Amino acid sequence: MERCDFGAGRPVSSEMLRYHDTRWCKCEHRERELFAMLVLEGMQAGVSWDIILKKEENFRRAFDGFDPVLVAAYGEEKIGALLSDEGIIRNRRKIEGAIKNAKAFLRVEEEFGSFDKFIWSFTEGKTVDHRLTSMKEMPAKDALSERVSAELKRRGFTFVGPVIVYSYLQGIGVINDHALSCAFRGENAP
Repeated sequence: MERCDFGAGRPVSSEMLRYHDTRWCKCEHRERELFAMLVLEGMQAGVSWDIILKKEENFRRAFDGFDPVLVAAYGEEKIGALLSDEGIIRNRRKIEGAIKNAKAFLRVEEEFGSFDKFIWSFTEGKTVDHRLTSMKEMPAKDALSERVSAELKRRGFTFVGPVIVYSYLQGIGVINDHALSCAFRGENAP
């Protein structure tokens, strides 16, 4: 079965294969999973996505199932506990960023009825398919991720630069960058 050539000849972990085959570029509309991906993408800055995937269940446990209401209420005691949790990325700025993003996420939900409505409004609810023939064609960012990044920053989000946002949009299926030859292009492909 043919997959995207994202490994570029290097060995690819089982976590990466599972993510590619079942979640990457697949439409996500569940609020908690949209928030989870936002936290994970922020934690990924400067770290390989493979490390994040290997620690994902630890993140899910440590961040109370990625419940934005609970995360938004974290104080110094919880931050201290997270900083001592060896199962996650222990970076104060990233942890504080997740808390800040939870608060911004809740404000967006209140304004739009859901974060899902907000994030998918940038493409009128449709997936952008770049119809790549090779992963070498995949950009690190594009005009859409720059526009979404600017709006998220304006709304008080952090760790949402255009490159992180591009990856986030792939992770929730707003962008489909599976290669045309990939057997896992899925239902998102036009």
